[in-house]
Amino acid sequence: MLDTHGRKYADMVINPGARLFARLRWKPTHVTILALIVGEAAAASFFLKLPAVVPILLLWISGYFDTVDGALARLTRQTSPVGTLLDIFFDRIVELSFILGFALRCPESVFAQLLSVSAILLSMTVFLTSGALLENNGIKSFRYQTGLMERTEGFLFFTVQIVFWRYMKVLSFIYGGLILFTALQRLVITIRELNTKAGKENEKDK
Repeated sequence: MLDTHGRKYADMVINPGARLFARLRWKPTHVTILALIVGEAAAASFFLKLPAVVPILLLWISGYFDTVDGALARLTRQTSPVGTLLDIFFDRIVELSFILGFALRCPESVFAQLLSVSAILLSMTVFLTSGALLENNGIKSFRYQTGLMERTEGFLFFTVQIVFWRYMKVLSFIYGGLILFTALQRLVITIRELNTKAGKENEKDK
């Protein structure tokens, strides 16, 4: 939700970063890999019980790089299917690393973490399928289906889980529930848009 509706405000911070990396002659894929490395360091720092400020700071730096890579690709006209693939794949690695870290440090939350992973699987299935089936109407490489829990909301919730890790089990159930709601929300929206598209095509055939 915030990724979609707050993008125009975030661009004021993202675009200067993209211009800086462009002057340094970094490729978008290099920034994507940097986002992965910093994200993994963030998850590891939580598991190693470093002060909460460390994983939180690294998490948001990773998220920043994760947005800059796309802006850099568009700025330098280096957008590519490989870049899109790596971006989505690395995002899931960071998310799963945090969930694994949560489960290992707070073993009482293992079942809740399993439900969170299941919800992410369902949400990403709808997200990627809708991206393939619906016409692209945005600046990204494919149709980006909006929802309650997008990347920024996930980072916000991870931040809450890091700070209040003693309540990890309850928080993880809430997180998984919100992701599941997003999966169902995206499913309903996609079905509605596909039916509308099919109806228009049928009208043209008459």
